Amino acid sequence: MWTVTRTRIALLRADPERGEITTTVIVTALMAIAAIAIIAIITAKLVAKANSITLGLGG
Repeated sequence: MWTVTRTRIALLRADPERGEITTTVIVTALMAIAAIAIIAIITAKLVAKANSITLGLGG
């Protein structure tokens, strides 16, 4: 069992393809930017709506 495990680890270390890290990072960054933009839009709309409410207290 130990020999099989060591052989498997050696094969995994020798494999130059470890995944598409660059693509994952770019997609994650774009999703984060989109989330920030959506939050900014919602916040702006909420603030504008809150500022447009009149309470009828002043003349």
